[in-house]
Amino acid sequence: MDEVSEFEAERGRLMAVAYRMLGSRSEAEDAVQETWLRYAGALGDPAARAEVRHLGGWLTTTCARICLDVLRSARVRRETYPGQWLPEPLVTPLGPAPGPDGFAPDPAERAVRRDQLGAALMVVLERLTPEQRVAFVLHDVFAVPFGQIAEALGTSLEAARQLASRARRAVNAPDAPRHTADLAEQHRVVSAFVAATESGDLDELMRVLAPDVVLIGDAGGHFPATRRPIAGADKVARFTLGLFGQAGRYGQRVQGRPVLVDGSLALQMETVHHDGRPLRLVVAFAVHDGVITGIFNQLNPDKLTRLPDIGAGHGWPPRW
Repeated sequence: MDEVSEFEAERGRLMAVAYRMLGSRSEAEDAVQETWLRYAGALGDPAARAEVRHLGGWLTTTCARICLDVLRSARVRRETYPGQWLPEPLVTPLGPAPGPDGFAPDPAERAVRRDQLGAALMVVLERLTPEQRVAFVLHDVFAVPFGQIAEALGTSLEAARQLASRARRAVNAPDAPRHTADLAEQHRVVSAFVAATESGDLDELMRVLAPDVVLIGDAGGHFPATRRPIAGADKVARFTLGLFGQAGRYGQRVQGRPVLVDGSLALQMETVHHDGRPLRLVVAFAVHDGVITGIFNQLNPDKLTRLPDIGAGHGWPPRW
């Protein structure tokens, strides 16, 4: 196998690592491309090439260093970002052949999807420092040894362990939205959520929301959105019903379909803003113990440029 083929065999894993570190597919692609350029440069330098003993490990370490630089610079950009920030959603269809639970018929495939990160963890990762995020993603998500992580971060083995430990505590903090449900449970809970919003029943909607549920919306300054998270079942329920009621008052036709965002159930929706502009959004959920603990509304068009076409025949409420 030649060097290009060897790199291409690693590209998918590098993209997964970079996306979870950066929360942006375009930035992840840039990081992977820069990794390739550095690898190609190493191939032309006998001394540098001698350091590439285990290709997968070398590429992962190199990609992590690149992502770390991007994360450090992104902190400045995030401070001036208009409103709340959510990662770019990685949207995939549910699949053409649903099983008895409405999802993939293969139990092994369901197990793989259930173990995906979901939008909730991507949101919580934003709490971490760049160094903590790199250590956590590499070790807890991709099982990279701490020695390799220390090399990527330019720190000691013990310091790398401490960074991952601190990140783990932040990810599992009491106020972090919990997301442990498999797809079947997500289906039941989100279906009840949609039915309650469609009927306008405040009490029914609150029954599927955790008492400490949080709602975050990212409009990127393109549309009106709350500048701070909305917390608490009553506030989130009233805000959600207000959104759907507003669409009804303007006579806007809403289209929607269930999709996966990073392996977890979400809704892809299209409507028209009251000023006439098309409005697309992706609503992702965190579900734990039969209730929704987090709702993440991504409506920044700059982060939805790769959103798959919703297709014809998708009205509202969505067909499950």
